[in-house]
Amino acid sequence: MALPVQFRIIQHHLRTAQEHEKRDPVVTYYCRLYAMQTGMKLDSKTPECRKFLVKLMDQLETMKKELSDNESISQEVVGNAHIENYALKLFLYADNEDRAGRFHKNMIKSFYTSSLLLDVLSVFGELSEENIQHRKYARWKATYIHNCLKNGETPQPGPIGMGEDEEADEFGAEGFSGLGLSHGGSFRGGPPSQASEDQDHSSVPGPAPGIGFASGPGSAPSGPPTTNYNNIHIPPGAHAPANTPAELPPPTGGIQLSPEDFTKAQKYCKYAGSALQYEDVGTAIQNLQKALKLLTTGKE
Repeated sequence: MALPVQFRIIQHHLRTAQEHEKRDPVVTYYCRLYAMQTGMKLDSKTPECRKFLVKLMDQLETMKKELSDNESISQEVVGNAHIENYALKLFLYADNEDRAGRFHKNMIKSFYTSSLLLDVLSVFGELSEENIQHRKYARWKATYIHNCLKNGETPQPGPIGMGEDEEADEFGAEGFSGLGLSHGGSFRGGPPSQASEDQDHSSVPGPAPGIGFASGPGSAPSGPPTTNYNNIHIPPGAHAPANTPAELPPPTGGIQLSPEDFTKAQKYCKYAGSALQYEDVGTAIQNLQKALKLLTTGKE
């Protein structure tokens, strides 16, 4: 069924859902959920839009039944961790490639897809400031590198200057379909498969993991803007710790934990479990340490 023109803003989220249908149905489910929620707010009355949304709802209902035994679907905190870890894993792969000066289609798509999945995180609530910054940076970087390569220019690697108000939303009407990009293959502990890409980038550093709406279409930057953007925070787990930090203070008898503290500790443990699914020891350790500190000191 053709996508109504009113829903153009969610076309890439839906394409990402389709790409992950067999490889990671959890990603597919939440991408479609985000698309449906966004579509409902955009236009739920026009006949073609209503018809499209009903079809999307049917797909989601079917998937929910098929995945009823999957914790990432039945428990939001686990689903949140799954999507966030996957998004940040893509971000870090692209960021590592970018900093090493290896510019190619797959890293461009990794940046852009990570920004789409950070959009999707808003189905669980408001995005953290850190993830808002990652989304903005990833979307801008993807557009900047894409435009440089298209124009025969050499992109500047790393967190170069970026305008405060500049955030590329799309690559034009053709989007990524014009680039012939694909995230084929498994994504456990490594970057998206590059089998379909004509590149000599088989050796890449192993990355590690970490519904506001995408901003409206804006003009894509043709070169590095002026504002300094060197202070972007790289997600936890970008580099696995060489050793564990200083030991945590022992529990004291006077600690009073609130229900909220227990919920937060449980969330950190879930995040750690999700990170281990991706064999990311660094992030798992970091989240377990956060849970331990909270439980032993009552403070984050």
